[in-house]
Amino acid sequence: MQHDTEHDAPQKCIVQTTDVDEQAHNLTSWQQIYDQTSNGQFYGCIEGINYPDSHLFKEFTLRALRQQCNIAPDSIWLGIPALSSDSKINGLQVESHQFMCRGSDCDFELITPEEFTIYGVVINRDMLFSMAEIQGIKLKHSMTQDNARQVVIPAVLNQARLTIEQLISHNGLGLCTQLQQDILSTLVLTLLVDNQANQHIAPSYHHRFDVVEKVKDYIHQHPHQAITITQLCEHTHVSRRTLQYSFESILGINPLRFLRLTRLNNVRRELKKPLQDKPIAVIAANWGFWHHGQFTKDYTQLFAENPSQTRNRFQY
Repeated sequence: MQHDTEHDAPQKCIVQTTDVDEQAHNLTSWQQIYDQTSNGQFYGCIEGINYPDSHLFKEFTLRALRQQCNIAPDSIWLGIPALSSDSKINGLQVESHQFMCRGSDCDFELITPEEFTIYGVVINRDMLFSMAEIQGIKLKHSMTQDNARQVVIPAVLNQARLTIEQLISHNGLGLCTQLQQDILSTLVLTLLVDNQANQHIAPSYHHRFDVVEKVKDYIHQHPHQAITITQLCEHTHVSRRTLQYSFESILGINPLRFLRLTRLNNVRRELKKPLQDKPIAVIAANWGFWHHGQFTKDYTQLFAENPSQTRNRFQY
């Protein structure tokens, strides 16, 4: 996203798309993959402002997603859902008194519902730590898996939402770039400093999370292989019931649906490749869909267009 520095005020950039992969690529310097998990045509919008040492954005996604994310290098990301909703980070439910926080050295996974809006701040790590040191503030900046959610006083979180919304929707309140960035930095410091509450995570969470990660890795290593529940149970050394519960608690879906959705999204990405000349039936079969009629039905239900329409839209 580019901005004009005329009058020493950054310009807001608005990017809209009906393609889920374009949505994933439209966030500045992020490395991420979005898999659509609810049925219907996708729509997404990102309103963002770039500053010298930070990036502020508001993202809307119409369909439910599984997002695999890694932010820009040497940065810290804060994610604040606009409303309390059924979103998860690394399988942990984000409650109304929590926001999300990750460093660039920590990959993470978001599960987001339909019609989801999130405010995001990505800020340079060194700049933030230097500012905290100058002000004598000790940051609770541990970025471990358990600390993906940060607890804060609800009033402080609501004020953060209001401040971000005002900056994005009201042309930065008419302030120059430096003052706007200072507001953002202060907001981040306030959120991290106010996060003093200890969080309790059930011991079983780590086991369930590890089960899901092992399955995801197995699917990644065997992308075109027909995989059964029995194989997944053997690979993870858990019962079918434990496998089912692990997926439902961490990702909100059962393992068979996860496998089907992952492969449908991968088929779509392959169909979008320029000059793709393989028959659709062959591409589908390579991803484990041998019943062409059922594949077409499932694909059309998920993406609101049939495989041929996807291919035709992306042939150049």
